[in-house]
Amino acid sequence: MPATEPYTVQLAPDAHAYVQPDGGWCLNNAGFVSDGARTLLVDTAATERRTHMLREAILTAGMPLPDVVVNTHHHGDHTYGNSVFTPHATVIGHDACRSEVFDAGRQLHMVWPQTDFGAIRITAPTLTFSDRITVHVGETEVRLVHPGVAHTRGDSVVWLPQRRIVFTGDLIFNGGTPFVFMGSLRGSLRALDVLRELGAETVVPGHGPVTDASVFDATERYLRYVAEVAEAGHAKGLTPLEAAQSADLGEFAELRESERLVANLHRAYAELEGLPEGSPLDPLAAFGDMTVMNGGVPVACHA
Repeated sequence: MPATEPYTVQLAPDAHAYVQPDGGWCLNNAGFVSDGARTLLVDTAATERRTHMLREAILTAGMPLPDVVVNTHHHGDHTYGNSVFTPHATVIGHDACRSEVFDAGRQLHMVWPQTDFGAIRITAPTLTFSDRITVHVGETEVRLVHPGVAHTRGDSVVWLPQRRIVFTGDLIFNGGTPFVFMGSLRGSLRALDVLRELGAETVVPGHGPVTDASVFDATERYLRYVAEVAEAGHAKGLTPLEAAQSADLGEFAELRESERLVANLHRAYAELEGLPEGSPLDPLAAFGDMTVMNGGVPVACHA
């Protein structure tokens, strides 16, 4: 499916989702919460141009520009646009998100050097938390919850309990293949329990259309499938690539970015071999294997 223009979905009088189809590599979702006097923004975008489109969407909705930006994790598609809103806005993220932003640097530039990311200035959270923190936007509570190591070491869930709305960041890909290479397979399964306990009715995934809590079950099925493929392949002495190439994707064949299976197997193998969750793995090996899985064509940034 070719990418189309971003669109805004009003979820509640004070909450909007900002969706970038088709949700593929570099096309993340964002969102904003505003009482008309102040605005909290959830994530930014991968390029300067796309972040300015997000900025205009906030203004078009009649909301002031954000004085708080929350990063659900450190990946550049969610954080590269931070500098468009600073120094007016304070950027909040998990403790590990801040360090990972600095460690990653201009990582998207290295992976996709042909992409025009614009005048990106790496900008990390300046206000961090370890477990949870609550931000008040007018009368609306916005709870930031760290679910543990999952998609990355520094994930945050953005929960609006009064509205039953959750912004999951990349704990959830709706229509796309989950990606746990930089975090933990086991931790991602635990994070689903954290999400379920919230009791959300509306789910804004990190990528893909706004949905409901049924997406948690779909994600769990895929993660358990990865665990099964990993256990069988590891027991046979197969490499992650060999295990991925011999696997039957079944119901998951229709998900975008199916090549992520092999990267997820790299993480699953590491955990089977006793490495701590979130331990650094070789990204060149994983992206090289994904290129093989992709028919020899490198994965492409769609921003």
